[in-house]
Amino acid sequence: MATDRRTLLRATLGGAVAGAFGIAAPSAAHGRHTPTVYVAGDSTAATYAVADIPRAGWGQALPVFLHPDVPVVNGALSGASSKSFYDLGRLGLILDAIRPGDTFLISFGHNDEKSADPARYTEPWTTFQEYLSLYLDGARDRGAHPVLVTPVERRRFTADGVPYLSHGEYPDAMRALADATDTPLIDLTALSFALWSELGPDATEDYFLWLDAGESVNYPDGVSDNTHFQAHGAIEVARLVVANGHTIPGRDQRALCRDGFPDDILVWPETRPAES
Repeated sequence: MATDRRTLLRATLGGAVAGAFGIAAPSAAHGRHTPTVYVAGDSTAATYAVADIPRAGWGQALPVFLHPDVPVVNGALSGASSKSFYDLGRLGLILDAIRPGDTFLISFGHNDEKSADPARYTEPWTTFQEYLSLYLDGARDRGAHPVLVTPVERRRFTADGVPYLSHGEYPDAMRALADATDTPLIDLTALSFALWSELGPDATEDYFLWLDAGESVNYPDGVSDNTHFQAHGAIEVARLVVANGHTIPGRDQRALCRDGFPDDILVWPETRPAES
């Protein structure tokens, strides 16, 4: 079963990854456009390469929970904020490709918070909302359906094992924008924080990119990363996104109810698509 689904995922991702960062719209069969899921975001959502295994982003794992005929074009870019993604022309690439009926998942905040970096920094209640509005308006102008996704929470625990939030006012600013513009919202900040709180500091190491020295050839010295995910974590965050994204096309309810997907159900291309 896992092998069959991996084959289907590879077939689905083949066209999407090959054309995603051109960014070409997936081809339509018999003249009909298949509703496509586009993703704009940062390193927590990005698609990673063979040399990064087991690192993965939640956008990379979305096809696990969608029917195979729904293409996913993951434009998420490591290090991007809502501002830099726009300034680099990445939003323009997506808007050139997106079609009526497509869904556009928009998730920023991690890098918008970097006040020392003017190329990426936005203020939550002004420029952050203003840049996000460009994504919403651009999608709607093309007949697509934007969805705001609050930033996934980091692995943050006090010395006593108590979890705490790390994104300041950015999630609230996105929630307020969703309300003001009547945009569907997936509150991934709240959803992921609840999951990390339930799991606790030890178990969450298996979701984030925590590896011992010698555990992975790609990280021979080990790694302790409280922001990015290994495959298992990316899969479970993607589950949260799809389970709570009621307007996302092609949601696979059987997959959403299934536990224990193996890490190798994900597909890692030879190079990071958004950076190649």
